[in-house]
Amino acid sequence: MSLLQVRDLSVIANNAGRDVTLVDRVSFDLAEGEILGLVGESGSGKTLACRGLMRLLPSPNLRVQGAAVRLAGQDLLTLDEAGMRAVRGGQLGMIFQNPSSHLDPLMRIGEQIAEGIRLHQGASKKDARLQAIDVLRQVGIPDPKARVDNYPHEFSGGMRQRAMIAVALGCNPEVLIADEPTTALDVTVQAQILRLLLELRDQRGLSIIMITHDLGVVAQTCDSIAVMYAGRLCEHGSKYELLANPQHPYTAGLIDCQPAHSSGHALLRTIPGQPPLLDALPQGCRFNPRCAQAGALCTQLLPQGARVACHYPLGDRS
Repeated sequence: MSLLQVRDLSVIANNAGRDVTLVDRVSFDLAEGEILGLVGESGSGKTLACRGLMRLLPSPNLRVQGAAVRLAGQDLLTLDEAGMRAVRGGQLGMIFQNPSSHLDPLMRIGEQIAEGIRLHQGASKKDARLQAIDVLRQVGIPDPKARVDNYPHEFSGGMRQRAMIAVALGCNPEVLIADEPTTALDVTVQAQILRLLLELRDQRGLSIIMITHDLGVVAQTCDSIAVMYAGRLCEHGSKYELLANPQHPYTAGLIDCQPAHSSGHALLRTIPGQPPLLDALPQGCRFNPRCAQAGALCTQLLPQGARVACHYPLGDRS
């Protein structure tokens, strides 16, 4: 049974009195202990979709529409703001991209972890501090009893990312959203952070949504993949099935752009063209101006489909 069910989630911007749909009717399920990779180019709507399901949008000009977002059977779209605050940081945690921007530079690391514990669990200041030390230990911070009193600037980049994970995990969430958790980290530290997330999944039974543009990260960590393009899901399936035999031309293009698919000193493959502006979308399939497979139907009708949204899906490439 799915722990998180997202149905027809849209995020709409009001731009000078005109509505522009930035995330268009996104649907997916997340099972207990599953890691879902949400993949796509910058601006495809990955982060905005997840902020939408958390009802944590970055501007008052944005609003959420949807049929339902159910977490453990509770529809988050029907909650008032007080009810939603109880869910955020409690049942639902998020690791934001770039921890330097999201950790308060004027608060000690331990205080930032303990703040959520006190708010959601009603713990005393002393108990919250002890729990913060324990969480820092779980995420691999050395000497957590001393480090709990450090400020963010006293941590390295990798340690700040671990601290950001600790803040998100403080209240034992059921679902963790990780937004580009390895951005700007060197390869060794990236591997450590990904290994940590896998260990936390195994130890806690966490369900994780991994937002990334890096298919290498997806291949290492995820159980299933959802690919977004221009605000819509274009393909969704198990990791092994989707990476071995992508059915949407955009998914196939992303895979072919990976260095492992270019031989010798040949130039890396690219997808021609640019993603469309969301306030000036092409008619029909949003990928059709860049797609070598596009036919007449692609320029007329927007394709639908839960598994693959394409009028002419690709065949078996194995």
